[in-house]
Amino acid sequence: MQSLPEAVLAYIHKHRLLRAGDRVGVAVSGGADSVALLRLLLDVRAELGIMLSVVHFNHQLRGSESSADEKFVAELAGRYGIEFHCRTGNVADYASSHRLSVETAARKLRYEWFRRLLEEKTLNRIATAHTQDDQAETVILRLARGTGNRGLAGIYPELVIEDSPRSETRTQQSSTIVRPLLSTARKELEAYLGEIRQVWREDQSNRDLRHARNRVRHTLLPSLERELNPAVRNVLADTAEIARAEEGFWTQAILPLLAEAWKSNSDGDIGTMRVAVLSSLPLALQRRVIRAAAESLGLQLEFRHVEEILALASKPSGVTALPEKWRVSSHHGELCFTRLHKAGQSTEYEYPLPVPGAIGVPEIGSCFRAALVPGGSAEVYNREHLLDRACLQAELIVRNWRPGERYWPAHRKEPKKIKELLQERHLVGTEKKLWPVILSGTDVVWMRGFPSPAQFQPSDGTAEAVVLQETPLNSQNEE
Repeated sequence: MQSLPEAVLAYIHKHRLLRAGDRVGVAVSGGADSVALLRLLLDVRAELGIMLSVVHFNHQLRGSESSADEKFVAELAGRYGIEFHCRTGNVADYASSHRLSVETAARKLRYEWFRRLLEEKTLNRIATAHTQDDQAETVILRLARGTGNRGLAGIYPELVIEDSPRSETRTQQSSTIVRPLLSTARKELEAYLGEIRQVWREDQSNRDLRHARNRVRHTLLPSLERELNPAVRNVLADTAEIARAEEGFWTQAILPLLAEAWKSNSDGDIGTMRVAVLSSLPLALQRRVIRAAAESLGLQLEFRHVEEILALASKPSGVTALPEKWRVSSHHGELCFTRLHKAGQSTEYEYPLPVPGAIGVPEIGSCFRAALVPGGSAEVYNREHLLDRACLQAELIVRNWRPGERYWPAHRKEPKKIKELLQERHLVGTEKKLWPVILSGTDVVWMRGFPSPAQFQPSDGTAEAVVLQETPLNSQNEE
């Protein structure tokens, strides 16, 4: 029968987590799992050819107990003559100022420090003590909150810092966070510590049932073991293992499809999806291609967002909002992903408007329509809101005005700078910057609140005219 160090070594080799020459920082909180990880890696470091140090983050959440944890870990590193890296952060203050849960704030600060150690090349691996129990808990939490196959993959054995976060390949120089204990149960670690007579620190907050993970750990999982399956932790961990392999396969399999359907600019703030290619795929692949396209822009989508985009793809035009100030618009058989600018920056927008057709502009909450009507429609529509179809290009452009541009409203003696026209209306700030105009080629042929230029208005002999209308964006979404 394999000893625990042998089993952990086998897992490290299976997933190629550590290699000879690696500078490995072992994340040690002082609890049983992390202390066991340190002792296990000390047992196998000679065979692996790695150099160990200890990293400890003091979250300052438990007063003198936190200080005692830090002292315990420092003494443990000193006992084995290995380097000790320590950082302190006020998690409670950070959580309050950033409106985060204490758990989320603690993880964020801790991992930011890990990332800094890796980026500074102080270390090239950091090993954390996530166990099979942590994996089972994570799968349950994600199922309860809603997830797909990727969420079921749970905690990955390796988190690549320099490349994609869930990349399954890395170079010798890549910096990673590794989890050597993902196939090891917590009770095995505690038994191991007992055998080698190694003490650890107990964190009483791990029994606080106000935290969701603690409720899963101390209430839900024991109940599932009693009532459904004594091996439920293993089953959940196996499910995560299967899901990770599936994800790895499909991530590679959709790359050719993504290349055919998707393109983005070098700045990573605009991307375009070809609806014809997307709609030719089975539904499962459509969802994966959309998710992968969004991720190439750094955007993580929930299931409902993917479904909203799929619904949009079936419409000739429309728009939907996404997280992190992104939006998707549909026009001319394409889905265009665009990131809105942050407050305080120069905000610009620009959309093609087919004739006839419609386009949503989320920056100002409006939908613009270009409809074809008979040339003699001045009796129905005010002539000042009509344009001669023959004077226009096949596709118009809706955007906000630009400095230096001029507009010649009917009944004016000469064109004026748009800036001056807006000053006449006493418009200021963001409303002024976002004021919409419509162009045909380089000519401004429409401007909100002003009559159309006389030279573009239909005459008595005009065969076909275009009427431009601006309506609230919600009315377009309701169609």
